[in-house]
Amino acid sequence: MVTAAAATVVVVAIALMVVAGRPGSTTDPLGAAVAQVSTGRQGLVLEQAREKVILQDFATQSFSVTSAPKISTPPPPSTGGSGGTTIVNAPPPNPGTAQSIAYNMLGSFGFSTSQFGCLNDLWMRESGWRWNAANASGAYGIPQALPGSKMASAGADWQTNPATQIRWGLGYIKSLYGTPCGAWGHELADGWY
Repeated sequence: MVTAAAATVVVVAIALMVVAGRPGSTTDPLGAAVAQVSTGRQGLVLEQAREKVILQDFATQSFSVTSAPKISTPPPPSTGGSGGTTIVNAPPPNPGTAQSIAYNMLGSFGFSTSQFGCLNDLWMRESGWRWNAANASGAYGIPQALPGSKMASAGADWQTNPATQIRWGLGYIKSLYGTPCGAWGHELADGWY
């Protein structure tokens, strides 16, 4: 083992002279320490540390910048069917609005607030977030339930209460599409959800 350690010291010393190009240089304090403690466990530990420093130094010297870093742009939202996830960034809504009610209900349905952008876009397209939005087909309210009376399962005040409509709409989305972004993806692909 002593012979192997001594051979390692010699090899590293020669490599250092080649890399540094200055035999006998006194600017290598780690090398001087290794030379003084060249045998035993301490010498081996010092030698390994010295080799690591030499390799790091050599790697740093051989490193060159070939071009400026390129900043990637996030991919556009997926427009696939309900199988894909589309994330639409949106800030939290103003308090006291239907959007705020929905934003605050997301967690109770197991949705992250990152899903709000999709929900906002979906219901903006469907009803403009109006609790009394009515469609000739019979769809009604913020989520455009068809028929509107389906929302009675969420509360007797389904015709006038945005919170009741939103609660029903989030449950509907969860059961059919998994997430608001799944519903938004379906809306984009098929024109309805």
